Amino acid sequence: MYLTFPRGPSSLHPSSAQTSTDRLAFTLISTMLVTGLANWLYVGPQTTEIMRLRKHQETRDGKKSYDKGPHSEEMMALNRRFGVLHGVSSLVNLVGFLGMVWYGVLLGEGLRL
Repeated sequence: MYLTFPRGPSSLHPSSAQTSTDRLAFTLISTMLVTGLANWLYVGPQTTEIMRLRKHQETRDGKKSYDKGPHSEEMMALNRRFGVLHGVSSLVNLVGFLGMVWYGVLLGEGLRL
């Protein structure tokens, strides 16, 4: 993304960003990078770990995490943690996606002559 900016990637560097568009583009690209890294390095692995723990708890309880009926305290806690992490992951992805769309608009404006 950094290389696609119409005035060249060097115009996006914070020390040389001359216009508000350059600063906004740098902010949007940084947002996409940070949200992607956060999801890849923290939220995703945590969610996967909770899924693994839920599978083990399903074996102990003899019922799936999504089945009706009363669940063990452990399964309810795991389901709650999974729901929170899944929601955080969705929110982080949404912020990154909106940054990408906004950057696409900036990119399109920069290509117009």
